[in-house]
Amino acid sequence: MKITKMQGCGNDFIILDYAQYSKFNMPMSDVAKKLCDRHFGIGADGLIIPNTDVNNADIGWFFYNSDGSTAQMCGNGIRCFAKYVYDKKILDKKEFTVKTLAGIITPQIMDNGDVRVNMSKPILESDKIPFIPADNMNYKMAVNNIIFEGNAVSMGNPHFVIFVSPEENLMELAKKYGPLIETSAEFPEKTNVEFIKLLSTDKIELCVWERGCGITLACGTGACASVVVGILKGCLKNSVQVKLPGGMVKIDWDGNKVNPNRDVFMTGPAEYVFTADLA
Repeated sequence: MKITKMQGCGNDFIILDYAQYSKFNMPMSDVAKKLCDRHFGIGADGLIIPNTDVNNADIGWFFYNSDGSTAQMCGNGIRCFAKYVYDKKILDKKEFTVKTLAGIITPQIMDNGDVRVNMSKPILESDKIPFIPADNMNYKMAVNNIIFEGNAVSMGNPHFVIFVSPEENLMELAKKYGPLIETSAEFPEKTNVEFIKLLSTDKIELCVWERGCGITLACGTGACASVVVGILKGCLKNSVQVKLPGGMVKIDWDGNKVNPNRDVFMTGPAEYVFTADLA
């Protein structure tokens, strides 16, 4: 069967047409775990399968993390998916709607090959994130006797955004505390965890512990959530470059505390790694 591997800022995905997936004769979650295994499979952060049998959108997708769990959205994944769908001529237009578990998402293929995605509006209500405490901003969480002040927000999937001081090692923080915060009681559906350094009013650096994957080189929804929080806190402008371990993405959001109900836009690369026949 034929498979395609793609990556966006180092966040890598296996894309499999539905006809190819059906050859496995096993649940998609098991296929995801099998193919995404970096020792006995192909290796990836997630599995994407286009779904052409949808209503109210041009196309849909099935998205699975490497552990077999589903995810409502994936920012880097949707960019790769968009380029794949266009290049494979599954759709013949550069801007289209995608039905996801987070709602309708609209990617656009740019002339330079990057993909700009309307990631929809941030979700700030605790019960919709979901986040058990009523106050989701500037929440103090105790983890192994250390207090982290974070901000819970959803971009269709939950995030806990933590700004740290410039001398901190972001990757070490993500590896050590990410899995503990991911499974904390405050998040009944678990959470992605972002550790962020403020570099300037229009640039941040972040590392993420991704729900269902662990450490990844990039997280598009995490970049969006981090910029939204930074703008709400008054420390970021409305257009921000986000430095991730695997590359850069640009996030635009013209929302604010008074009017947070505005769409978030993400622009970044989507590249092919290889295509192959899987024995």
